[in-house]
Amino acid sequence: MKKIVAVALVLCLALSSVFAGGSKEAASKVKVGVSMPTKDLQRWNQDGANMQAQLEKAGYAVDLQYANNDIATQVSQIENMITGGCKVLVIASIDGSALKNALDNAKANRISVIAYDRLIMNSNAVTYYATFDNYKVGTIQGDYLVEHLNLKNRTAADPAYIEFFTGSPDDNNINFFFGGAMDVLTPYLESGVLVCRSGQTAKAQCATLNWSTEEAQKRMENLITSNGYGPNGTRLDAVYSSNDSCAMGITNALLAAGYTKANFPIITGQDCDIVSVKNMIAGTQAMSVFKDTRTLAEKVVGMVDAILTGSAPEINDTRTYDNGMGIVPSYLCEPVFGDINNYKELLIDSGYYTADQL
Repeated sequence: MKKIVAVALVLCLALSSVFAGGSKEAASKVKVGVSMPTKDLQRWNQDGANMQAQLEKAGYAVDLQYANNDIATQVSQIENMITGGCKVLVIASIDGSALKNALDNAKANRISVIAYDRLIMNSNAVTYYATFDNYKVGTIQGDYLVEHLNLKNRTAADPAYIEFFTGSPDDNNINFFFGGAMDVLTPYLESGVLVCRSGQTAKAQCATLNWSTEEAQKRMENLITSNGYGPNGTRLDAVYSSNDSCAMGITNALLAAGYTKANFPIITGQDCDIVSVKNMIAGTQAMSVFKDTRTLAEKVVGMVDAILTGSAPEINDTRTYDNGMGIVPSYLCEPVFGDINNYKELLIDSGYYTADQL
């Protein structure tokens, strides 16, 4: 009996040693908090998944949270990350101006903050910013419209007709997306070569709260009704959309108005979401700007490594992004456009999507 008890005791000690060793290993991993705005949009799901995979591959423990597009929820989640021992926070903000108090707390606890894709405003707690060249996103969209509407060869006697949509007014990025596109297109509007029948060309008039597909659809339906747009009605050649979630709403409204692949207006977009790529294949969206989130995640992991080892991260912009408290050192990844002519090479051959997904 004594031998049995002794053996059992040895086994218990051995097992406790194994579990203690596992706990020690887990506890030794530095924790990184990743805060994403919502799971409702495909691109944020992919961003979150890519960030988690690459950070874990680099040896970090990851606290990934989605805030359901609710500012209070995001603030609460960030506060929990701070008290939960995260050493670095990677934040794609819902409202870039609503996080100051939470980030003041992060700074007080010597926690570094990386703004992810959306610049966090009015906070001196932001260490770095990782994003794409968002002004270039807008110019790519504008240049695409110039080429495919043949604006350089048109006159005011034969103009192209367009409406404009951009994203959420609380997202600082729309200043770059919409600003870049309008820098390209405004000369054509001023010369009468490009005409917006509604007259809604100001950022505030074209904004879409929360980048909502439903809100974009409602506004497009109102534009169709008030301007008489339709395949047998008033001519509409293009709709500028800053991203794919808005483009989906615009497309839904145009399909309901009777447009088909044969006469569909040129619709721009951004993110190459699966639904929008399918629409490109179907002929109901012309293009989308591709921002490879794998590349962005890789750059963020590099920033995290640099912060935690005291080395200098790779930075390629120290002039553009002022968050109200000063210039935030940034890394800008390169965007490219995808359309029916190159989507296979861009998205399938690169492994971003499988053929079955599209």
